[in-house]
Amino acid sequence: QVQLVESGGGLVQAGGSLRLSCAASGSILSINAMGWYRQAPGKQRELVALITSGDISNYADSVKGRFTITRGNAKNTVYLQMNSLKLEDTNVYYCRAFSTSNYWGRGTQVTVSS
Repeated sequence: QVQLVESGGGLVQAGGSLRLSCAASGSILSINAMGWYRQAPGKQRELVALITSGDISNYADSVKGRFTITRGNAKNTVYLQMNSLKLEDTNVYYCRAFSTSNYWGRGTQVTVSS
């Protein structure tokens, strides 16, 4: 079992920055990759960024050049640095861990205002 706790969401003006954190606990050695997803009301959850245990990262086209996913030194924490935020980045952001099963955090709200 893996437990995920996200933090760092909030309200920010367009053009601003936020840093999300996701801390994993439990069977963290079984985690192969971690990622950030987001979901707006009435829409499907979509991939934002993913990072593997080998530090290979992948991004949605909509966030390339603005968002950066990294892992902490302890490898059980993943961060999402979000710069140049746009109104359309407003979403609930979820952390996901890929292991023998898939695990999700409860989400953190990011609201970008004009």
